[in-house]
Amino acid sequence: MILEERSDDPGAGEDSARLQDDSSIRKGCDSLNRNQPSQLQSHRARLHQQISKELRMRTGAENLYRATSNTWVRETVALELSYVNSNLQLLKEELAELSSSVDVDQPEGESVTIPMIPLGLKETKELDWATPLKELISEHFGEDGASYETEIQELEDLRQATRTPSRDEVGLDLLAAYYSQLCFLDARFFSPARSPRLLFHWYDSLTGVPAQQRALAFEKGSVLFNIGALHTQIGARQDCSCTEGTSHATEAFQRAAGAFRLLRENFSHAPSPDMSAASLSMLEQLMVAQAQECIFRGFLLTASDTPDNCLAQLQLAQEAAQVAAEYGLVHRAMAQPPVQDYLPASWTNLAHVKAEHFCALAHYHAAMALCEGSSDKEELSRREHVFQPSTTCEPQGPTLPQHPEERRKLAKAHLKRAILGQEEALRLHTLCRVLRTVDLLQVVVTQALRRSLAKYSELEREDDFFEAVEAPDILPKTHQAPEVRVPSLSQMKATDFFHRLGPLSVFSTKNRWRLVGPVHMTPGEGGFGFTLRGDSPVLIAAVAPGGQAESAGLKEGDYIVSVNGRPCKRWKHVEVVAQLRGVGEEGVSLQVVSMLPSPEPRSTGPRRPALLWSQRECGFETPLAARARPWPILGWSRKTKQSKTGSHPDPCTNRNCVTCP
Repeated sequence: MILEERSDDPGAGEDSARLQDDSSIRKGCDSLNRNQPSQLQSHRARLHQQISKELRMRTGAENLYRATSNTWVRETVALELSYVNSNLQLLKEELAELSSSVDVDQPEGESVTIPMIPLGLKETKELDWATPLKELISEHFGEDGASYETEIQELEDLRQATRTPSRDEVGLDLLAAYYSQLCFLDARFFSPARSPRLLFHWYDSLTGVPAQQRALAFEKGSVLFNIGALHTQIGARQDCSCTEGTSHATEAFQRAAGAFRLLRENFSHAPSPDMSAASLSMLEQLMVAQAQECIFRGFLLTASDTPDNCLAQLQLAQEAAQVAAEYGLVHRAMAQPPVQDYLPASWTNLAHVKAEHFCALAHYHAAMALCEGSSDKEELSRREHVFQPSTTCEPQGPTLPQHPEERRKLAKAHLKRAILGQEEALRLHTLCRVLRTVDLLQVVVTQALRRSLAKYSELEREDDFFEAVEAPDILPKTHQAPEVRVPSLSQMKATDFFHRLGPLSVFSTKNRWRLVGPVHMTPGEGGFGFTLRGDSPVLIAAVAPGGQAESAGLKEGDYIVSVNGRPCKRWKHVEVVAQLRGVGEEGVSLQVVSMLPSPEPRSTGPRRPALLWSQRECGFETPLAARARPWPILGWSRKTKQSKTGSHPDPCTNRNCVTCP
């Protein structure tokens, strides 16, 4: 722009002066470009300093919260922690946006949308897996715990990465991968009889108050909560000015609702408010409402191509009424105790503003449909089903006028309700200190109010002295109801970091065993004198009396774990048989494990942890390569008959199952 203006200058004929001016302009632009990164870096540095300050304040408040037993002091500290946590979340979001390489400009005019409510991630402290896992591996599994340093480091690195996941599919995959490893850990290392001495520490995402438990279920539930929260952040970042953006946002909020539903159905007695049943139910309703809002936005983009289509306006009216009804439910859930005690007040106010705003939009689109007059009886019949019957109307609903003048008056009545609703939304917006800083929200509501006022002015006439017509309510209805999509974490393929310890069906803290051998045997006239069945590990199903196996001390129910010094915990039945058949006169050296009785009676059942799970969870089994088996969602594992201590598997149906020679 500067160069073009200077080219129009009457004195632009002097080339030398123009070149000097252009050179100075380029120097100024280069200087600005050089200063911009330094300004961003300074801004980042200031944000990091503020975050460090807030973290120090939170640590001090947390120590005071733990040390004091005074109820008043604890309530005061909890309130302070909620403020600190909110400030931390805002600072981290600002830092993330500042560090983003792509900035999406908010479209202007009709494409401006009301901001969504994203949920902050639960934060956690660093956790030392090495010491308790090495101790457990050495004492219970009889192996050198130091030899598993690589696997433990992988686990710690994965957990550390999940503390700051990226707000995209990569971040979701990272959380899902860690959740899968927690399922493996739950099945192998955690049981009523023996578990590693770990303390899981997480902060409440709404209040910032710390909570800690020794149950791995708390860790799994917190990760699942963060999966839902990350979906909300992804949905809130979508550009809803295009159809693709509304589709992605709808999908994200539906998945968030599914994560919170899954957590609510499998949790009880949660240690933090954000994971209580009331909070999770409210969050699920909020995500469904935001998904419904995105669906409405998609219909609005489609209807913008045909603004004079009466049926399209009627559909928009019902869709907007459906969004208003959803946000009405959310507002009531937020205003009920105990949720209202720890939920940010700005969330409750925003839900109320949206309920009023979309109710007003419903009346606006109904008025636009009435203005598009039609003599088609079928179309008029469809219009009548849009409005709810009132106490003064017929049970089937109000009878719509067919005369253009009467339709004009009814349209004015709907516009009047739209204007009153938008004015109420603006009033609620100004009452909340936090919402007053959200300029975009005020812009959207103000634009809607101006449209309603302009249309009302077009319909108003000088001889309209009476306002006898009262606009009926709009019947909520949607042509695309949101689907609560529960995350399919059980179907995710993952490799157990500690697979070297052996198959989970045998080698876990739920079982006890004794290592026998190595035992050297040579084949006799009747072979080795035992029958093998099963895979990974192979089971000694029967021992022939007086045979080589009985003489070596092998027993029915032992598992072969080594053949000639080679570990075979994960070998197939045919592989072990092939090794034994290839043995010559020199014989074979076997190492087996003999299962020991459980220290606790199975009939008593496991001791229930502080986090209780639903009874609908499936039992855990080692996933096979041939077909995927379901994971347990959050619960403690329940073993099948095959994996009970001292029991034998069902008779093998494998044709290769033979008595070893």
